[in-house]
Amino acid sequence: MALPARRGKLAYKILLWFLLISLAPMGVVGYHLVNISQASLRKETLAMQESLAVGFADTVYKYVTTFKNVLAETSGIEEFSSMEPVKQQQYLNRIMQVHMGILELSVSNPQGIEQMRTGRFLGSSPEMRNFESDEFFAETMRRGQFIGKLERFQGVYPTVTVAVSIVDQRSQPARTAGVLMAKVSLNGLSSMLGMEFPATGRSAAAVVDKRDGFLIAHSNFKEVLRPEARMSDEVLKIITTQTAPKGGGPMALADGRKLLGAYSDVRDLDWVVYVQQPMEYSYQTAAEMRNQILRVLVWVVIFTILLSLAVAGHITQPIRLLREAAARLGRGQFEDLPEMMTTNDEIGDLAQTFLAMSESLKEKTGELINAKQELEKFTKFLEKRVEARTRELKAAQDELIKKERLAAIGQMASVVGHEIRNPLAVINNSIYFIKTKLGGALAGADPKIDKHIKIIESEIRQANGIINEILTYSRTRELKPEQVRLNNWLEELLSVYPFPPHIALDKRLDAANPSVQIDTTEMQQAIRNLINNGIEVMPQQGAIGVHTRLAEDGKSVVIAVADSGPGIPPDVVDKIFAPFFTTKARGTGLGLAVVRKVVDRHGGSVDVESEVGKGTIFKISLPVAQSAAPSAAPTSPPGAVIQAAQAVPPNPPSGRQT
Repeated sequence: MALPARRGKLAYKILLWFLLISLAPMGVVGYHLVNISQASLRKETLAMQESLAVGFADTVYKYVTTFKNVLAETSGIEEFSSMEPVKQQQYLNRIMQVHMGILELSVSNPQGIEQMRTGRFLGSSPEMRNFESDEFFAETMRRGQFIGKLERFQGVYPTVTVAVSIVDQRSQPARTAGVLMAKVSLNGLSSMLGMEFPATGRSAAAVVDKRDGFLIAHSNFKEVLRPEARMSDEVLKIITTQTAPKGGGPMALADGRKLLGAYSDVRDLDWVVYVQQPMEYSYQTAAEMRNQILRVLVWVVIFTILLSLAVAGHITQPIRLLREAAARLGRGQFEDLPEMMTTNDEIGDLAQTFLAMSESLKEKTGELINAKQELEKFTKFLEKRVEARTRELKAAQDELIKKERLAAIGQMASVVGHEIRNPLAVINNSIYFIKTKLGGALAGADPKIDKHIKIIESEIRQANGIINEILTYSRTRELKPEQVRLNNWLEELLSVYPFPPHIALDKRLDAANPSVQIDTTEMQQAIRNLINNGIEVMPQQGAIGVHTRLAEDGKSVVIAVADSGPGIPPDVVDKIFAPFFTTKARGTGLGLAVVRKVVDRHGGSVDVESEVGKGTIFKISLPVAQSAAPSAAPTSPPGAVIQAAQAVPPNPPSGRQT
């Protein structure tokens, strides 16, 4: 008897409704409050980051232009433009003393040949250089100033090249007397970023060259000192693809981090200031609000549970009595029902209705008992009728099977009679010859007697082979499957098979070596039949290929038996598995029919691929044993069997016999 489905108790349902009524509005309101606060905080934080990015972009511009202005003022001094080395050296030394950010100063003539060079880390006699082909020199001579050419001083510290033209005001018109160039350290920018965005905080800022991601400055100075310090390609791509000079928004990085970033272009420079902050830090206040709401919800849940349990107990007490009474009625106990609580409400009405129902049920139960007895009598009568009909159907089925067997036996008898008639005729002629030759004398006197005896024995063996083939196909025995490793089983079969000297064996077995459930006796006969067929069509020279391949889904394995014989004509391929169909001069045509029957009994399939003049492949597909299904392993490439067969020199053209 099937057990009734378990249903939730009424008290639990009341509790659930109380919780939904009390928590749903609060949860919806809290959810919207958290979302509104998150949006407001993100907007405010983003605006602040954009303001910081814009302000520091202006600071960067002023920082660089300050050095440009110093060089411009110096180059405009008449004594300096006179290109007197002593005075120029004095001015350069004074600039180096006042501005610690300048690492190197250089003066070159209009041809780009360096005339003077001084620096903080140079020797007493530095080597003069030729700037004629340098970008900064050509740009300064053309425009009068240059800011750019980022590089790392001593391979570590970021510097920028700042250059102005030296104009000789004494000549009319004024002419360019040379170029004043300075290498300016940008470490000061990192120091300013570090003060604004300390390493202990969660925010970070950087100044980046938009062209190649060169890290000019960073709030964490260690980032600048890294070898080949660059901004990550992911962040750089986001920044450089923006068309507005400033902006910001949330960013999701490939490593799973979510950032709130802002940027601002540096005026007149191809630089950008980038400020970032973790998204969760921006939502910290919203998270605190969410925690407060969750604490309130916990207290509401506790209060609601206590209240609902009290209410549920009051409501469910009479219902429990009704349930107990209903259980007794279900067991057929119509007496001693529990006392019903007839309260003045719907539950009281339900109790009165239940009592009336119990009386009616008692009467109906008596009627059902009588009906059951009548039904049992009718059931016994039906069982007898069904048994009689079943016996009739069984007899008809047995008769039909008998007719089908008689038809098959008749067809086989025709073939067997034809095949046995010739050996019997030979036997009859040989006996007649013996009798005529000896004339009743003792046997053994004439050597031809031995010859004809051998002929008789050969024909008898042929007849026995035909009879065995027919009996093998016609009878069906119970399968005796056993689980074997396919490769090991094939190795054993091939090792004892008598291959003729003119036949080469090409054996390639899948490394997975799957397990299969087979009747080894029947499957051995099927494989040997396929090999025999291949050898018979290659009387002079050829190759037999035996390959295994695990299917891609790992659920089946294919055994391929190939030969390099003449192939099967297309008009014959569809008939080769039909019983008693053969193209041989002698034979029953049951070899391939037996193969198909064996494979079908194993739940597999057999297919054939043949090309006239190149060879034939028979493919047997068998299911892999479920208890030891191997994982897929590398298999032989498609067509490997045919290629192996084609490697053997072809036989003279002849039709394949089946």
